[in-house]
Amino acid sequence: MTDELDLPFDRPRAAARRPRSGDRRQRAGDGRTTSGGRRPRSDGGNRRRGTRRRSAGGRGWAVSVGLVVAVALAGLGGGAYWYGPDRLVGAVFTLDYSGTGTGETTVEVRAGQTATDIAETLVAAGVVRSAGAFVAAAAAEPRSQGIQPGRYTVRREMKADAALAMLLDLANKITNQVTVPEGRSTAQTLDLLAQGTGIPVAEFQQAAEDPVALGVPESWFTRTDGKPSVRSVEGFLYPDTYALEPETTAAQILQAMVRRFLAVADELDFAGRVTAERGGISPYEALIVASLAQAEAGTEEDLGKVARVAYNRAYGDFACGCLEMDVTVNYWLEATGQPTKTSAEMTQDELLGVDNPYSRKLRGMIPTPINNPGRLALAAAMDPPAGGWFFFVAIDKDGRSAFAETYDEHLRNEATARANGVL
Repeated sequence: MTDELDLPFDRPRAAARRPRSGDRRQRAGDGRTTSGGRRPRSDGGNRRRGTRRRSAGGRGWAVSVGLVVAVALAGLGGGAYWYGPDRLVGAVFTLDYSGTGTGETTVEVRAGQTATDIAETLVAAGVVRSAGAFVAAAAAEPRSQGIQPGRYTVRREMKADAALAMLLDLANKITNQVTVPEGRSTAQTLDLLAQGTGIPVAEFQQAAEDPVALGVPESWFTRTDGKPSVRSVEGFLYPDTYALEPETTAAQILQAMVRRFLAVADELDFAGRVTAERGGISPYEALIVASLAQAEAGTEEDLGKVARVAYNRAYGDFACGCLEMDVTVNYWLEATGQPTKTSAEMTQDELLGVDNPYSRKLRGMIPTPINNPGRLALAAAMDPPAGGWFFFVAIDKDGRSAFAETYDEHLRNEATARANGVL
């Protein structure tokens, strides 16, 4: 441990000589005396002259160190650490541990804290030996300005620059990481978030009731197909891995997911390209198609073709003008608290009925997305390949689908799927 340099400042000072009543005392700055009006002798005597020289030298040395401190700490933006006149040197030459520490402890960096604030937190937690050591280490590291607020796992009794390095390494930041896969419905997403954060799912459900309050622009709910607009956060909770601070609220988490969706959509120019290229279809309708492609495609390569089928069925010359996708029925079952089913398990009423707004037999596009699609599905709905397909079926256990323009061709694809043990 390097404490030698600080020892002189821990020793008691020698008592200053108290002037006797007969001493001549000089006023600061004017060269006159306070008794007798006589000026002091020019030589002053060897002892007094020597003492005065040592005092001047001490003052000059302290001022020099003070300048070093000021320069060293100027880059901390208000993080200077002041020891007082008798401990100026502590800002540069100060107590520090010599190793990388042992054990673990947790410290919190708050928004707006200076290097000195952080240093005092570290000292109180037993991480660094002195605040001055950490402030000096931060002054020498430009990246110290980028320490993020949050809670960190660090070691005890660390050298100051090692402690700084741990705060700059986000691997040491304590977060709740929650991964939301592509294609999860909002109900499924909220369950995942509740499990990953410990926040009651009811708080997520309440926050999800108003998508505009979460940051979804009103313009996103515009439709051009003549159907009423339904405000739902479905489709806007972007699937990704989120590192969440322990104090983050349910609403803040959903807002972050919406911001991520909007950022990805902006990167893709999703709204602009859909408006320009999809024949008058609104971006919201294209988002619905992206969710259908995400749910139905078994491989990434098939996302665009499934999106094309959805467009062809809902807006093209398909006989019923309907989607005829079982995934929409399952979405309705889930939304109404019923168990979802395979196609083989669905009843005729569920397959053919039109008594729910997500019926596979209703004309046109369904009211909302049925899940939260990822980037590839969004890109597929924005720019699907050209093709007159109306039908598709998975034909192997890898999830690949065969696409057909006619029903007869579709029947042959189904035969292939049965031969492969898929149907």
